[in-house]
Amino acid sequence: MALLLESEFKVLPADKQIETEPFLEAVAHLPPFFDCLGTPIVYAPVKADLTGNIKKIRAVYESNPTKFKTLQNILEAEKEMYGSAWPKVGATLALMWLKRVNATKAYEMALRKYHGWILQKLFLGSVYALPYKSDLLKALEMGKEVKEEETLEKIHQFLTKVTPILDAIYEMYTKMNAELNYKA
Repeated sequence: MALLLESEFKVLPADKQIETEPFLEAVAHLPPFFDCLGTPIVYAPVKADLTGNIKKIRAVYESNPTKFKTLQNILEAEKEMYGSAWPKVGATLALMWLKRVNATKAYEMALRKYHGWILQKLFLGSVYALPYKSDLLKALEMGKEVKEEETLEKIHQFLTKVTPILDAIYEMYTKMNAELNYKA
């Protein structure tokens, strides 16, 4: 689990304002996670989408780090800037895709209708190409031999930190009426 704990998510402050720079630093370590799942070509599209969304948010942040100190600042500014096109554009849309945890459901609801038969089968294949638990745990520890309990405890630590952040992002999208419904 060393892989996902290389750059930890900060503890969510009481005001639930998520600082952009530390968030971007933490999520930047997520794409390599897909290398642990084996069969790189199968997960390449997911990894590329994740990396692209992180780059979109980073580009907005780096255009004015003071103005976009928090993710909330970005969403508020884009809501004003894009008007009726918001939230289907910019870093707001990129963050929405980052927060989608249930990949299969999100794919079925949002992307499947835009993909041809080959990409649909590639996605389905990626679900079936997941490694065995023991192989995944070893990969998460970057090949080191550790006790399963230790790795599971590290996964728990990771989830304990990331869950409140994801909850705050979902809450922010709900409050700002930015959640997109992708029913076909």
